[in-house]
Amino acid sequence: MSLENTEPPEFELQSTGGGTVSLPDKLENGPAIVLINRGHWCSFCAEQLQTFSEVSYDLWFNENVNVIPIVTDPLQKVTEMRDRYDLDVQLLANPDGDVAEQYSGTEQTSHGLTGIAATYVIDEDGVVRYEQVANHPADRTYGNWIRYFIRNDYEDPFAE
Repeated sequence: MSLENTEPPEFELQSTGGGTVSLPDKLENGPAIVLINRGHWCSFCAEQLQTFSEVSYDLWFNENVNVIPIVTDPLQKVTEMRDRYDLDVQLLANPDGDVAEQYSGTEQTSHGLTGIAATYVIDEDGVVRYEQVANHPADRTYGNWIRYFIRNDYEDPFAE
């Protein structure tokens, strides 16, 4: 089931920055990008997160966009991931996968329950304007493309 052109499921999760973060609170300030990640061990997730880390301040400062990465692991593992990759974004822990399940789904892997990697752009009205669910663990949307997508009024910046 696609979430595009709908209001996304609400959530509140523990953050590596301390306390909890809720989607409704973040959407009060403007658009948001929700990233569903498979786990702290996923190199493709780390690569994608680094691209969003690089553009997160620019998106926040210029468009009031919050980047909200969700990782299907306990907070300790998620914090280790943030620190290992020197990310400038705080990660949210979703160890039981309930939020990931509401967005892109979950699957059992050799690492246990993981989220299916996905990227969602939610506009200032709280509507999902972009959804990309991975067909393969390496299938990702990267930060710079999303920055152009948002700045192009939620249209593909490279479409003819």
